[in-house]
Amino acid sequence: MERLDAIEVVLRDGSPDEAIRLLLEYIASCGTPSDRAFYLLGNAYRKKGDWQGAINNYLEAMAINPDSPARNAYTIANEILDFYNKDMYNQ
Repeated sequence: MERLDAIEVVLRDGSPDEAIRLLLEYIASCGTPSDRAFYLLGNAYRKKGDWQGAINNYLEAMAINPDSPARNAYTIANEILDFYNKDMYNQ
């Protein structure tokens, strides 16, 4: 958990690319990744504006733990994406 805490600080300090790199290494190196790792990875992708990457990782976290905070993040991400009126961009 200490490693994930350190990665979370990197993410909070505004370095999503570095956090993504560290999280991918963490997930690859541990036998059974935690839902928290995928939740943090989803947050890092969201900070970069990669909504698909965020949603995919929130879904991974929820598959591991249905009560993960990723459930709330997933709901919020979908609400934000549903709010966009894509027809307005074509006027």
